[in-house]
Parts: sequence; structure tokens; C-alpha cells
Amino acid sequence: MPIQVLCSACKATFRVSDQFAGRTGPCPKCKAPITIPAAPIKSVTIHEPEAPVTTSLGTGRAPEAPLKRIDVVVSPLEWFGMGAGAVALLVAAVLARFACGPGQLPVWLLGVGALAVAWPCAGLGYAAMRDKELEPYSGSNLWLRTLGCGAVYALLWAVHGMIPPDLTAEMWQWLFIGPIFFFVGALASLVSFDFDWGTGAMHYGFYVMVTALLRWLAGYPPV
Repeated sequence: MPIQVLCSACKATFRVSDQFAGRTGPCPKCKAPITIPAAPIKSVTIHEPEAPVTTSLGTGRAPEAPLKRIDVVVSPLEWFGMGAGAVALLVAAVLARFACGPGQLPVWLLGVGALAVAWPCAGLGYAAMRDKELEPYSGSNLWLRTLGCGAVYALLWAVHGMIPPDLTAEMWQWLFIGPIFFFVGALASLVSFDFDWGTGAMHYGFYVMVTALLRWLAGYPPV
């Protein structure tokens, strides 16, 4: 950094580079010999780094500390309960076929069965397909979202039952009807669980596969 120099003879002031510190030379104005003083030492203060901000509430700053990810662990007992429930549904579908005849279940029983299957499928599908980087829903919030999504899924089966059979008799006809159902189902899971469209369609597809299997065991066409 430049050094401020004062000539003691003519009182002229000027600046020279710090590389000439300690040297003697003539004054540019009166030619009197001047000794260049040493460059001043500037003190540097090192401050302790601030603690990372863990929240932006009331600070106007983005969080700097890493956020702890909360994961949901399903206990072995819960997995056993879900597995036993799945087996019970399969057995119930087969027994209903023998008790009422293939494809002869009462309409009210079909509605109850659609709801009974929709809610566990919605909850289990969320646990398996949710974004692990996001904090999971839990408690009453998760129950309400699961009930709402499952109700929409069951309602889609009710709408399916109102379609004339001649419009769904052939599989190629589902190329036009199927996307409508999957759009509504994906939208329901998107609103309920914050899925994207692809994951929402898979979530609804999981429910469709389970109910299609149960329908087949009860003597109904899968779709």
C-alpha cells in the first residue's frame, strides 16, 4: 500500500510505493534528501464464526444448518398385521364367491369392500411411495388424508359400476376410459399426499391391482 511522505525541507507531501520503505532519496520538489518511513502495520481482527441458523423464522435468512430428516420405520408387528389383513381379504373374497355365487355379491357389500380395501391401500401406498426427503404426515392429519384419498378411490369403483357393460366388455375400450380414471386417482393422491403425477398414478394403480385381484377371486371381471 502507498506510504504518505512529508518533506521536512519544503513541507511537500506525496505518496510512494511501500517497496521503497526505509530507503533515502531526493525530494521531487526541492531535491532535499528524504528517508522513506516504514509502511504502517495494519492490525487484523479475526472474529469467531457465527453459529449456523437453523430456522428462518424472524431472521429473514435462509437456514444454513442441515435439516434432520425424519424417517418412518414400520415395526415388524405392523408388517405382520398388514400381511394378515391381506390374507384375510383374499380368504373373504373366496368365501363370498361360494356363499353368494360368482359375481353375485350384494351392491352394498361391494361398496363396503371397496372402502375397506381403499383405506389400507392408501395408507400403505403412502408409506412405501412417499418422498423420503420430506417430513412425513402423521397422526390425525395422516388419517384424514388417508380417509379422503381412499374415499375417492372407492368412489371411482362406484362410477365404474355405472358404466354400461358394452362400453367396457373389450380391453381395447379401456384405452379411452382408463386414462380418465387414472387422472382422477392420481389427482386425489396428489392433493392428499403431495405426490407428483407419476407417483400418484402408481399409488392409484396399486389400489386397482389389489381390488382387481379380489374381484377376480369373488367371480367378477377384474375390470
